[in-house]
Amino acid sequence: MKKSNYLRNFVALLLVCAIAGTALAQRGPGRGKGPGRGQGHGRGHAGVGQGQGNGHSQAHDRDHADFRYLLTNHQKIRRDVQLLPNGVKTLTESDDPEVAAKIREHVYWMKERVEKQQPIRMRDPLFAELFRHARQIKMVSENTPKGVRVMETSENPYVVKLIQQHAKTVSEFVKRGFPEAMKNHPVSTSAKDPAPLEYNHPRIKEYGKVVQLPDAAQQPRDQSKICVDLTKGGPADKLNPSIEKVARFVNIYEGAGKDPAAAKIAVVLHGDATLCALNDDAYAERFDMKSNPNLDCLHELHEAGVEIYVCGQSLVGKGGQPDQVVVFTDVAVSALTSLVNLQADGYAYVPLK
Repeated sequence: MKKSNYLRNFVALLLVCAIAGTALAQRGPGRGKGPGRGQGHGRGHAGVGQGQGNGHSQAHDRDHADFRYLLTNHQKIRRDVQLLPNGVKTLTESDDPEVAAKIREHVYWMKERVEKQQPIRMRDPLFAELFRHARQIKMVSENTPKGVRVMETSENPYVVKLIQQHAKTVSEFVKRGFPEAMKNHPVSTSAKDPAPLEYNHPRIKEYGKVVQLPDAAQQPRDQSKICVDLTKGGPADKLNPSIEKVARFVNIYEGAGKDPAAAKIAVVLHGDATLCALNDDAYAERFDMKSNPNLDCLHELHEAGVEIYVCGQSLVGKGGQPDQVVVFTDVAVSALTSLVNLQADGYAYVPLK
């Protein structure tokens, strides 16, 4: 019986050794329990693992931890960048042996990512554009006693500019650490600064200015339906700012995205916003003014196809009458019934309070 137990224990020990040996063999150069391992594996860090096609994997955790470690120790790193006609030559080193080892390790895995087109930082425009052209990049690395020397080149002049921009950005990581890693880095292949964004009024001409962002996330979706719950008031002698926000909603769908998108928008006025829909005569009598400053914008909204409802309960409760509202609006039984009915018809609820 004792011999049998010894034999089973011996076989189990062999299995453990074999598994451990396989794991060590797969960990790549210079692995082990070095600095920066096992901590900071949170998802979505600005340095690594953002974007598509990357996933949350062991490679993500490894590169994420390496990057955090280098950012944490950025003051111990020095870097020299030499621009070449077809790319860059960089030398990144540290007098700290552990930091130097981590630099070499990081470069090894980043070279593998480029060669296998496995992107990182895909929310950062520069990194995303660089990895779109990864097949046109050639990387050659050489370890030095205190770090690593890298040559990155391309035969494509556009990709050469991307490589050079990337090298400058990495130097900023070394210089500033985490604050730089939290930034987006725009693609600029020209010596000129990018053109400033300009406001425009694609549909409502006098109100609700917007900027066009054709490459931004969450583009306006065609056939959207929006129910705006507007209760906020304002000074009686000025346009209610929440009404102008509705004009901005119209302009966003008309011209703030890549393409115009059709949208149905309905506005329900109640609470302090109820009396904004009074006609000029009723408004002038109520507030001792010549006219209603909200009507021009409200009329523009009507002309753009926006449905405007006034809560009948709030209107009467504030001393108004249904025949006092401007002709292009509709008095509803209540804001409650309007909001319930519109949402039942598929309108998304957007409160402006």
